[in-house]
Amino acid sequence: MILAGDIGGTKTTVALFERDLALVVEKTFHSREHAGLGEIVRGFVAENRQPVERACFGVAGPVREGRCKTTNLPWVVDARDLAADLGLRSVGLINDLEASAWGLAALKPEDLVVLSEGAPGARGNAALIAAGTGLGEAGLFWDGARHRPFACEGGHATFGPRNALEADLARYLIERFEHASWERVLSGSGLESIYLFLRDSGRGEEAGWLAERMRGADPAAVISQAALEETDPLCVQTLDLFVSLYGAEAGNLALKMMATGGVYVGGGIAPKIAQKMKGAAFLDGFYAKGRMRPLLESMPVRIILNERTALLGAARYAALRSPSE
Repeated sequence: MILAGDIGGTKTTVALFERDLALVVEKTFHSREHAGLGEIVRGFVAENRQPVERACFGVAGPVREGRCKTTNLPWVVDARDLAADLGLRSVGLINDLEASAWGLAALKPEDLVVLSEGAPGARGNAALIAAGTGLGEAGLFWDGARHRPFACEGGHATFGPRNALEADLARYLIERFEHASWERVLSGSGLESIYLFLRDSGRGEEAGWLAERMRGADPAAVISQAALEETDPLCVQTLDLFVSLYGAEAGNLALKMMATGGVYVGGGIAPKIAQKMKGAAFLDGFYAKGRMRPLLESMPVRIILNERTALLGAARYAALRSPSE
């Protein structure tokens, strides 16, 4: 039996899979209600009483030498501790976007929404970008036979404004956070930050009913819903800018990875705003790279709908990996 996990700043999902990646049992936990991953894993294994032969966990943060201090969660995750908890020689611990990249091969056509077909027969390196609680990015190196996923922390690279409005946004973010990263605009909290910037800079007026609703719910979800339903002009403006910036950074990543094999947009936000992502703003931002526009137009672009992609990827990584590694 394979034990796999997808560990994020908001929720942690663990599951047991057969060797053929058939799902046996799955459970989701609120991450911040637990002291660490070990506590979740021990309870899940004890509850299900299945022999675990292999395990891998995708975790939101940089993994170095089998250890990760999570970025948006006060945990330290150590592969050695998890192996001891499970009675295994070793477990896999990889970045959550690397896990998602491993999961791409397990997806079906219905798990994807095509934003751009790209060139016929496109192949080569691929890239993955995913906005959710944070902003994750990963690459897939094409070795001539198959893709080899690897992690990066590009979401924390410095935000690059494209015009005067975005330069003002960058200054606003620097005043609040000292460093304005791409994650500060492309994440759930980033969507809220864009809204607050537009409001505070006098570019839109906050409706009383909206302010009241945001006090009792996730602000990003409220803003997105109002934008998609077109019930508030400031929210529409916010989401339009968010989507354009999402396209811009996806294009940046595509160029850096030379992602002629395709660009995948994952995370929790894109599927919820897919109707907006299919509009002009995302691809306009993606393509607007001057002389490189034809290259970007040749790259397929797809949204990932399957929320188990990282979980499947962690299981797939464990299945393909030697138990002694």
